[in-house]
Amino acid sequence: MSKIIDFQCTYDNSVGMSKEIVEKTNLKFPQAYKNWDSMAQLAIAIKEHDDVNFCELPFCHTLEGEALGGSINYGDENIGPRAKDYICTTAEEMLGLPEIDYSKGRIAEVLKACRYLEEEGENVVLYISGPFTIMNVLMDPRHIFKLFRKNPETMKAILDKFRKEILRFVEEAQKAGVNMISYGDSTGGLNILGPKLSEAVAEMFTYPLFKSIEEKLCDETIVLLCPKTTFALLGTDKAQWEDINLGTPMKYSEACIKVIGQAKFVGQMCIKNKGYQLKNGIIKTIKLA
Repeated sequence: MSKIIDFQCTYDNSVGMSKEIVEKTNLKFPQAYKNWDSMAQLAIAIKEHDDVNFCELPFCHTLEGEALGGSINYGDENIGPRAKDYICTTAEEMLGLPEIDYSKGRIAEVLKACRYLEEEGENVVLYISGPFTIMNVLMDPRHIFKLFRKNPETMKAILDKFRKEILRFVEEAQKAGVNMISYGDSTGGLNILGPKLSEAVAEMFTYPLFKSIEEKLCDETIVLLCPKTTFALLGTDKAQWEDINLGTPMKYSEACIKVIGQAKFVGQMCIKNKGYQLKNGIIKTIKLA
């Protein structure tokens, strides 16, 4: 087996809105984070401010956790939504959480915003969180890692629960016209889990998840993996690079759109690195084993 290497993330902790965006939209916070029309307006304003060719939603990593019943502090324009109080202290409580209802709450509003933006001709990036990021909203991380060490079978059951939820979210995203799904789970990265647990998670959760997603993806959708996830798959021999020659240098974000229909997965760079250039005109796509 190869070795998992880490990716130094500098984008996951970015929070809040720039002063220019807040002044331009004249929206009220935190209400702007809750309704589809204000979300869409914000997404377009951010796209124009950053001079990119896609809109991105949501503006935090708490969406799925909240939809599962988590307690959220919605913040303001300076600090976006974040976890408030943990609602689970045991594995049984975590396993007992109801399935996400995509027809109500903020998660439904996000999907409405995605649909609106798609109908307006925008490329839409929907950020979907991995299990540790979701659990971080619901349970104290100390309990999570204790579960992993002392009761791995129960932890697997919890991961299976989240795998099903993430797969359902991917399906709902495609129904809403999302053509770029960004997946990240920095809370479950190598720097936090360590090599042994990272390998276990890649094999019992990450690889099966993306094999299932691969079957569900239509030709008009691509998945943008966080490089931390990419390297976990490569390092456990669950995936390999496949190069696509673009014919000319271009931004990574532009290349991701260009190869929709040619590849299911990319993940050599964080999509939030909006100025990253593929100077050699080659994008590395990911082929699962």
